Amino acid sequence: MLLEDFQIYNLSMSIGEDVYSLVSKWNYFDKDTIGKQLVRSIDSVAANLSEGLGRYHYKERKNFSYYSRGSLFESITWITKANNRKLIDDEVFHELKSKLDTISVKLNNYIRTIGPK
Repeated sequence: MLLEDFQIYNLSMSIGEDVYSLVSKWNYFDKDTIGKQLVRSIDSVAANLSEGLGRYHYKERKNFSYYSRGSLFESITWITKANNRKLIDDEVFHELKSKLDTISVKLNNYIRTIGPK
């Protein structure tokens, strides 16, 4: 599989750019606390998928997919905190949450397919 054809990876890359664009507009304190954590966790979703795809053994691919899922759940926590602290409004929160939920379903389905054929 080519990385460019990997739908979950592409969705993860896209939301990473969306989040980065949002966070870059925050003040220093908010960027330094929630912002950095959010950007790192959301970027880690795609990074772990690509690293797993580049591994030879299916067990490693599965492990990196689990790391990706953990980062995805962490990202949900950070966008929730950002919404609670009025850094993102409800509309943006629900849009991001919906995208993360879609990635979550696709990622869980992908994880189920990894293994010996």
